[in-house]
Amino acid sequence: MATSEEELFASVDALLEEEPQLPPPAERARLREAAGITQARLAAAMKTSTQSIKNWENGRSDPKEPRLSAYRRLLDGWAGKHPAPGAASIPAPAPAAESPSATVPRASTGRTAPVDPAREITEAVEVPAVSVAPESPAGRPATSSRRPTPKKTAGPALDPRFPHGPLAVLDGDGSAYGVDGIVLDCPARTIPELVEWTLKESGLGAPKLHRNGKDSDPLIVLTAAAAVKLGLPERLEGHEQRRSLRLSADHAVVKEVAKAKWQLTQRGFGPWARIYRKAQAGQRQCVQLALLPWDALDERSWPGVADMEPADIARVLGVYAQRVITPRGSTAVSGLELMTALRPPTKAVQDRATGNWVSGHNPGSLGTDPMDPAPPEATAEHPVVVNSGWSGGFLNEEAYQWVRDVDLLSDEECTLPYAVGLDLNTAFLAAAARLVVGLSAPDYFHTPAFNPKIPGSWRVDLSHVELDPRLPSPFTPDGSRPTGPAWYQTHTVAYAQELGYNVAPVEAYLRRETGAYLDPWHDRLKTAYVDTLADLGVTKDLDDRQFLAAMERHKQADPVMAAVLAAIKATVKGGVGKLRERPQGKSYKAGERWPALQRPTWRPDIRAAVISKARVNMHRKLSNMARMTGLFPLAVLSDCVVYPSPGESPLDFLPYAASGKPQPGGFRLGPTPGLAKLEGVQTMLWAVDLMEQGLNPARHIKGGDAVLDEGE
Repeated sequence: MATSEEELFASVDALLEEEPQLPPPAERARLREAAGITQARLAAAMKTSTQSIKNWENGRSDPKEPRLSAYRRLLDGWAGKHPAPGAASIPAPAPAAESPSATVPRASTGRTAPVDPAREITEAVEVPAVSVAPESPAGRPATSSRRPTPKKTAGPALDPRFPHGPLAVLDGDGSAYGVDGIVLDCPARTIPELVEWTLKESGLGAPKLHRNGKDSDPLIVLTAAAAVKLGLPERLEGHEQRRSLRLSADHAVVKEVAKAKWQLTQRGFGPWARIYRKAQAGQRQCVQLALLPWDALDERSWPGVADMEPADIARVLGVYAQRVITPRGSTAVSGLELMTALRPPTKAVQDRATGNWVSGHNPGSLGTDPMDPAPPEATAEHPVVVNSGWSGGFLNEEAYQWVRDVDLLSDEECTLPYAVGLDLNTAFLAAAARLVVGLSAPDYFHTPAFNPKIPGSWRVDLSHVELDPRLPSPFTPDGSRPTGPAWYQTHTVAYAQELGYNVAPVEAYLRRETGAYLDPWHDRLKTAYVDTLADLGVTKDLDDRQFLAAMERHKQADPVMAAVLAAIKATVKGGVGKLRERPQGKSYKAGERWPALQRPTWRPDIRAAVISKARVNMHRKLSNMARMTGLFPLAVLSDCVVYPSPGESPLDFLPYAASGKPQPGGFRLGPTPGLAKLEGVQTMLWAVDLMEQGLNPARHIKGGDAVLDEGE
C-alpha cells in the first residue's frame, strides 16, 4: 500500500512532539558522577530537591516539563564529554545557525533563551541561587508574572532539617509547589504514601518558635485534582456546616490510613486532617493536610486564595508561616496554637533526686491542665454553672454595638453631608500589649478593696457614673447606662475609677498568679502585620494624606500579600475568640463538657480582659475627640467608629495642631495596631434615615466585625 508524503510527515511530526527520551536511570547517575557533580549541586541547578534527583537516578520517577528538556540537554552534553566505556567518541556536530522560527524549550525560570544546565550548575555553586516562581502548567494562566515584586524582607536562617520550607501545595500532576518557587516531584498515589513521602523525602517542616516548644509539622495542601488522585471525594457534602463535615469511618481512605498504622486525631478526616504516629526517639511523626476543595481556606480569612494557582497559594501560606505560624487549621485555630507555641506549657527541668531531666511547668505559661473558670466568667451551659445552680449573673465584656439615639443629633450634625468610618487597625491586638492576665485558678473574695493591678472579675454597681449621653457607656457593649450591680473585668472597673468615681465591689473572683501571657503573641503578630502592610506600600514614614492614598490602593498592589494581611487580622480576632469556644453540634446538652474545655487555653477570662481593654481604649479616644473637637460619634461597631463629617476624608475632622501634627489622645491615622484608617464613607442623611427606621447604621456602614469570632 502506497504511503503519501503527508502521512509520513504527520508520523514524523508526532515523533517530534513526543517528550524527549532519557537514558536509563543507571546511565543518568554515571554521567553525573563522571562530570564530578553531586546530587545537591544538580538539584540546585534544576530548581528542585535532592530527593527528586535521587528518584530520577533510581527510576522511581522522571522529571516533567520544563525540567525534562533541560535534564535531557544536560545528559546529552555530559554524554559527549564522558562516553560510556568502549563506546566510540563521536565529535559533536557544529551548532546550526539559529532560525528566527526556532522553538525555544520552556525553562522553569521563564527565560526566553536556551539555558546551559551545566553552566547553571557552576553558577549555583559560585553564587546563591535566586528563587523564581515556576512557570504555570500548560493551559493555566500565570497569575503572578505581571505583579510588582514585593519588597524582600529578611527571613529566618534556613534550618538544614527543613531545606524546602514549611509546606507545599500538591497538584494533580504530582507537582508539589513550595516556598520561594521550588517545585518538588511527589510520586505518592495514596494518602499513606503521601504521609511517608512528606516525612522522609520532602524536606518540609519548620523549626520551633520557642526553645521549649516543638517543631511545626509539615503542611501539605491538596488541590481538587490532587484530592481526587489520592482517592478522596472532590467535595464533602452533608447537612452539617462544611467545617464540621468528616469522612465516614468506613471510607476507603480512612481504612487505608488505619491499615498503614497511621492515626487520625479526634477531628477525623475533614478539611484540616492531622495524620500521625506516636513519636519515636523523641521525633514527631505528624503531617497536617489541608483540602482546598473542602473549603479549608475560608474565604473570609483567606480572600481569593482558594482560587489562586498552586504556586501563589504556596506563596501566601509560606509568608504566613514565616511571619506567624504554619497553618494548623482555621485562622482561629492557628491564632490559638501560636499562643502555645510562643508560651510552651512545659520545659526540661532537672530532677534533684535522680539528676535526670524531666518535663516540668514553664513559668508564664498556662500549663498542661485545663482550668475551670469562675461561675460569672463561664457560659450558661458550662458544667460549673449548671452543676452549681449559679444564678448570680455573668460577665458581659463584649465589643461595642452602639448607635446614638436620633433625638441626640444636633441640627448642625444633621446638615453635615458625610458619615466617615474610622477603623482601628487590629484594635484587639493593641489591647493585648502588656496585658496582665491571671495564670492560676480563681479565688473568691467578699467585699474586697478594688486593686486595678489584679486581674479578675468584680461585682460592682456602676450605675451612678454620669457620662455624656452622646457617648456610649464604657461599661456595656450596647452603650447603655448600667442599672445596678453587675460583673465587670478589672479594666472596666479601673476605668470608672480613672474617671473619678468611687468603686466598691460587693464580691470578686481574683487570681493570685499573674503574667503578661499574650506579650510574645502580640509582638509576633504586630511585626507580621506591620511588615505585610509595608510590603503593600503602607509604611510608617508616610504622612496622613499619603497613608490614606496608600491604603486606598494597597489591596491591588499584590493580591498575594493582601491575602496574607487579611489572614493575619483574622488570626488576631479568631485567636482571641477561640479562648471561649462554645459547644457545637445539635446533640449537645447543657452541663456536658465539650472538647474545647480540655484545653488549657480555654480561658474566657483572658478573652474578657482583651475585649474590656479594647472597649475602654475606644471610649478614651471618643472622650478625647469630644473634648478636642466637639465631635460625637454616630455609631460604634466593634473597632469601627462613625463620625459626621463635612467631607469624605477623616482629614476633614481629625484634630491637628498648628504644626500639622496629629493631636495626642484622639484618633490618629497610621499603619500601627491601634491607630486608625479610613474604613468607609456613607452620606449622613442615609445614616440618619436608618436610625429613624429603628435600624443600626453601624451594621450597614462598612466597618469591624460585631463580635469576636469564637473559632471553629
